Amino acid sequence: MVQGIEHIAIVSKDTAALKDWYMKMYGGRVVYDNGKGTYFLQFADGSMIEFVSASSDKAADEEKQAGIRHIAFSVSPKAFDEIVAKLKADSRVTEVHDVSENANGLKTYWYKDIEDNFSHLIYRPDPLQ
Repeated sequence: MVQGIEHIAIVSKDTAALKDWYMKMYGGRVVYDNGKGTYFLQFADGSMIEFVSASSDKAADEEKQAGIRHIAFSVSPKAFDEIVAKLKADSRVTEVHDVSENANGLKTYWYKDIEDNFSHLIYRPDPLQ
């Protein structure tokens, strides 16, 4: 049985800069650095993002093109507002969908990071079961 998702990899034009940006926005700590541009950034729950050097630029894609499309970062209500403010203040971030909140209190904010990768913040008051 699978126990969970250990990490997701992002292929990047500048792994050091993208890793540093994710650390600035979300915290975490580097738990692996191969000295050649590959890093693992680990978060409080043990999940990780791997940053791998790209061999070429990615093709332009659409939000709903087939394939893996985004990373959703789970945050507390306080952290949600703080991180949204930081993302909106960074001119390199592209807003995809502004903050939305449903009747149950679920909040999301969709954006593209500094290398145009789709991501979103999510605060889910009641975990899915």
